[in-house]
Amino acid sequence: MNLPICRVPRPSPSLRSLIPRTLGAIALAAGLALGAAPEARAADTYTKTQYPIVMVHGLLGFDAIGPVDYFYGIPSALRAGGATVYTPSVSAANSSEARGEQLLRELRALKAAYGYAKFNLIGHSHGGPTIRYVAAVAPELIASVTTVGAPHTGSKTADAIQGVTSWTGTTGAVAAIANALAATISFLSGSPSLPQNSLGALQSLNTAGAADFNRRFPQAAPTTPCGQGAAVVNGVRYWSVGGTSVLTNVFDVSDGLLAATSVFFGFEQNDGLVGQCSSHWGVVLKDNYAWNHLDEVNQAFGIRGLFAQDPVAFYRSQANRLKGAGL
Repeated sequence: MNLPICRVPRPSPSLRSLIPRTLGAIALAAGLALGAAPEARAADTYTKTQYPIVMVHGLLGFDAIGPVDYFYGIPSALRAGGATVYTPSVSAANSSEARGEQLLRELRALKAAYGYAKFNLIGHSHGGPTIRYVAAVAPELIASVTTVGAPHTGSKTADAIQGVTSWTGTTGAVAAIANALAATISFLSGSPSLPQNSLGALQSLNTAGAADFNRRFPQAAPTTPCGQGAAVVNGVRYWSVGGTSVLTNVFDVSDGLLAATSVFFGFEQNDGLVGQCSSHWGVVLKDNYAWNHLDEVNQAFGIRGLFAQDPVAFYRSQANRLKGAGL
């Protein structure tokens, strides 16, 4: 029995020519996509601000000791997104004005060397009043001020230290120990010539000293208790953030110390060294991050609360905010 032969129709000449062209286009598109991926990653500009970012450490702080940054892992993360970042070293312990003058000299040197018109300042803890001083006396150099966990109205811990040492007559001895520690920190970070004055730092950080500083340098001060201040003063943009957690991770050795210092705040929300309302200055972005005072700079060594926001992500987002504002 002969079975009928089933013939498959051949594509028309136009269809035959269309098939390879379509396949080729698909292959080309895929190749371009794969080839473009590394370039897209290399061209990350999320944190590429117009002006350099300058990050200023707090009391008993440093720019870096060996491979460890004070702002742990943060400068490199900002640079990876295109930012130009500097972490100058100022006195580990000194008054806000003395530290501010040191910073101002650094900024003027950077401007002379590289031609920068302005700078975006970020200051943690005592770095907050330090950068505010510079913005007040040289606003033409400053594009923005961002303070993180800064004791703008003073720290109750500083008040307690002053009270206890005065009552016990140990002010001089404690100051000598603090100056020695500060000198050691500055030596290890490569700045042994920086002067140390722990009593000057204490005067700047206690409630009375902070009030006097704010009277003389009120730019962007909150207009109501625990409120916000002006967004822009003398052409300088002002932002602030703070934390309100103390014990954030059992594996963080610094939590115990901050738990001890937090008792001076009673029932006031605080980060272990700075009260919630004291961190307010200019536009308050957020004052209750689940961070303690060292979490705010991603210390110790990146350890933080399980559900706390990544501090590195915050600094990246703030740099992106500066970028969006044309700063």
